[in-house]
Amino acid sequence: MRLIAVGAAITIAPALGFAQQAPTAPAPATPGFGFSGTIFGSFGYKTDSASKAQLGGSNPNAFNLDRVYLTYRMPAGDNGSVRVTTDIFQNTNPAQNPYYQGWVVRLKYAYLDYTGLRNEFGAGSSLTGRIGLLHTVLIDHEESFWPRYLQQTGIEKNGFFSSSDAGAAALMTLGNKWGEIYGTVTNGSGYSSYDNPGTTGQGVANNRFKDFGLRASLTPFANQPTMTNVIRYLTITPWVYKGYNASAFQSGGTGQVGPGTNGAITDGLKRDRYGIFAAIKDTSSCDFRNGGRCRFSLGGDFAQRTDASDNGGNTAASPRVVHDSTGRLIDGFVFVRPLELFDKTQKSPFSIVARWDHWTPNTDPSSSIPNAAGYAGTTPAYNFYVLGASWDVNQRMTFTADYQNQSPTNFPTPTGTNVKPTPQATTMFLHFVVNF
Repeated sequence: MRLIAVGAAITIAPALGFAQQAPTAPAPATPGFGFSGTIFGSFGYKTDSASKAQLGGSNPNAFNLDRVYLTYRMPAGDNGSVRVTTDIFQNTNPAQNPYYQGWVVRLKYAYLDYTGLRNEFGAGSSLTGRIGLLHTVLIDHEESFWPRYLQQTGIEKNGFFSSSDAGAAALMTLGNKWGEIYGTVTNGSGYSSYDNPGTTGQGVANNRFKDFGLRASLTPFANQPTMTNVIRYLTITPWVYKGYNASAFQSGGTGQVGPGTNGAITDGLKRDRYGIFAAIKDTSSCDFRNGGRCRFSLGGDFAQRTDASDNGGNTAASPRVVHDSTGRLIDGFVFVRPLELFDKTQKSPFSIVARWDHWTPNTDPSSSIPNAAGYAGTTPAYNFYVLGASWDVNQRMTFTADYQNQSPTNFPTPTGTNVKPTPQATTMFLHFVVNF
């Protein structure tokens, strides 16, 4: 009996020991899978006379679901990863998209990454190659400092280029927290449009021009913990974007005198942009793209864009004439939690935001627009303002009451040869954003 008891104890001891251990968590079905999202919308109430005139003097108003971004991330083998972000929006231009006049889903980002050369250029450095539907050279970077749910950045709002495009890119993360260098080669048409169509339909054969972008986002003091945060997280970003548009005469025609077949003009027309963006923030976690908490963020742009166009008939009797138009943008914004400004331990859900854009569509209209003598002595421009106050309902939900106004300035009296200004537009908003 004694031997039987000892044998039974030896037999069940491992089971008893195992039962007393903490249960092992099951391995995830998809290791490294990540899902996140952002929803933002608004209630808008227009108060300008031009908007009211369209409704017999009443104020236009509406609830809007502006965007829903759903982002999926997961690894794709050693050093590889994939990101897919959907963009759910309302189709408000049925003339361009007649298939459905409501909320639709499209892709904004869909790309694969491959990262190598880790720590080869200093501690924390790497080089990542990217291909697919990806970030263009500047806008996503600037949105880390500016709350996009209120309004697009000045670069995107004024049509410099799209925030996403199909192409290839390289991202070099500099060592010792010096920043990053990002370069892109893209189609140029943007993610919300099909690739540059030709006269015989869309496709690679009619889209031989590509756009090139490069920025350097430098943080020269990020590795200096003894400095104040305002200086430590200063980011200086010079950037350049080089592209081309097709000529109006790219297909040629009877009697045309271009160098190509049938008189076609095969050279691209200038589509160049460049500028510098500078910003400061209070912590490295301050990032509006993912709901990171900010106590203070301030930034501004100086940017120029040049677009060439051609007119005439491209014939001996009516020669082709090329015109260059140069636009200029100056903008600045600030986000601050005033109760935390001098005491970071005093957490507050209240913040204020302000922004000013000065957009000059053409810096010299009288010389660069055909038959534009009516612009002599004037340089038309637009001023855009945002002023708002925000309240964080919790760590992920924010409501903002804000005023937005765009006003034309320095336009000449409209005639048959110059353009009438877009009327003043004023809207009172209640915006909301949720990150999850």
